[in-house]
Amino acid sequence: MVNDVLKGAIKEALKRLSLGVAVIELEHPTDFAHGDYSSNVALLCGKSAGEDSRALAERITAELQKNKPADVEKIEVAGPGFINFHLSRGFFVGSIREIISKGDAWGRNETLAGKKVMVEYTDPNPFKVFHIGHLMSNAIGEALSRVIEFSGAEVKRANYFGDVGLHIAKAVWGMHNSKDRMPREDAPLEEKTRYLGEAYALGSNKYDADEDVQNAIKEINKKIYDKSDEETNALYKKGREWSLDHFETIYEKLGTKFDYYFPESEVGELARRVVKENVGAVFEESEGAIVFHAEKYDEKLHTRVFITSQGLPIYEAKELALAKVKYDRYPYDLSVVVTGNEIEAYFKVLLTALRLIFPDLAAKTVHKPHGMLRLASGKMSSRTGNIITGESLLNDSIALAESKTKYDEGVSEKEKKEVTTKVGVAALKYAILKQAVGKNITYDAEKSFSFEGDSGPYVQYACVRAQSVLAKADKEKILLAVGAASESITPVERLLYQFPEVVTRALEEYEPHHIITYITELAAAFNSYYANSHILGEGDKTPYRLALTQAVAITLKNGLYLLGIEAPERM
Repeated sequence: MVNDVLKGAIKEALKRLSLGVAVIELEHPTDFAHGDYSSNVALLCGKSAGEDSRALAERITAELQKNKPADVEKIEVAGPGFINFHLSRGFFVGSIREIISKGDAWGRNETLAGKKVMVEYTDPNPFKVFHIGHLMSNAIGEALSRVIEFSGAEVKRANYFGDVGLHIAKAVWGMHNSKDRMPREDAPLEEKTRYLGEAYALGSNKYDADEDVQNAIKEINKKIYDKSDEETNALYKKGREWSLDHFETIYEKLGTKFDYYFPESEVGELARRVVKENVGAVFEESEGAIVFHAEKYDEKLHTRVFITSQGLPIYEAKELALAKVKYDRYPYDLSVVVTGNEIEAYFKVLLTALRLIFPDLAAKTVHKPHGMLRLASGKMSSRTGNIITGESLLNDSIALAESKTKYDEGVSEKEKKEVTTKVGVAALKYAILKQAVGKNITYDAEKSFSFEGDSGPYVQYACVRAQSVLAKADKEKILLAVGAASESITPVERLLYQFPEVVTRALEEYEPHHIITYITELAAAFNSYYANSHILGEGDKTPYRLALTQAVAITLKNGLYLLGIEAPERM
């Protein structure tokens, strides 16, 4: 990338002047009049050397001019000592050629070539609803998976779900006590999952109000663990299967396909064994339970129970075992775990214990906690009084897309459904991903469909617009060409070449929002270019303008792909 070339040139210039800094940083000026790259290296060196930074910038620039990189048109000093680089017209023509040549591979890098990465995200529990946290985790985890894949790694997507525990027992008790309302096997999946929700609510309410029911549910919980009762096993198996099948329909809409599923029931025994084997060395017994005093290793942390006084491993212990089970199934070089930030403190304790027991696995583990989502109205329930779930929010977004989308005559119902699903998913995912992962989000459904900018549909529409221009040119047999461009350099060109840098930054920081910021800016620049330039019918200017348009379409499509968003062929 050209930024690496510039950094190398600066490093050599500093060396010849007997100067140096730890890190050479380049930024893109917000005003293109100030160049395509800017460096503050003279300010840093001047401060440490006690030299006027402006005068030092002039000296560094003079050295740079002696071996000016081929892609640089002009180097100048600005302000108190910034060094600004203006790239050449030939560079921008070359970047358009590169984008078209690479197509779907444009923006890819080999940073993680040969690495195996497992990304765990979403993690909904059977017998319970797919809530908003699951939706956020899915959007973030899928985007990170794609960015990591785009950087050369082999990625496996993992889903860890709690298929044992008291919540399961409550639902099974509810099923046992509402058999007369249980759907037939050939009933629609929506009916089955609605019934499971009702069964869970029944069991949960009775558990809190009736001591006998509470004891019965605890007994069912034990039977599920032991697999000791035929009727309980049958109800459990049926409900688990219905739940997991339902989740798959949601994943399909969201564009996620998992490679591995890790049920909590499969890690319990290993969890118990790992903890007990490390009593005395890592864990301690306390009132019949086994605990971990994390504050011994970090005063900011706290003590947590890993095995209860009843001898049952809880989440912390199971997460230890999960790290080992994951690695045994797929020997990863990196494990990324996406969860809500409400368990951030708990996860720090877990990672501390993991470093003591499986240090190699701890060194490979990255925890990426996300913030919470709230509605702009402040209400988190629908008009019927039901809590808004992740699934209902997704369905509402698709329904809103349907109400806002107009179609040309002759568009089939199948295509309408496909487009509205893509637009609805885009609106929601964009809203989740447009800011740093750890921040809370205020979601406004209407604003998420804005065609004035800062929305998924806005970027999709810019991509569709570019594709429609190309389709019209193809129909009229107008060919594009990446020859010498006679026009001045456009803001679109000054943005296009930056895409690989943005992908690299998103990878390094595990932050997809950098991609959203970039493609939104590119979409706005292209929309302005489209409004102010005749792309077709401009004589010898048309072939290059078409090439520029194709480069935009490729870049927007690739950027949307990294976010888990599809670009429709038409909107």
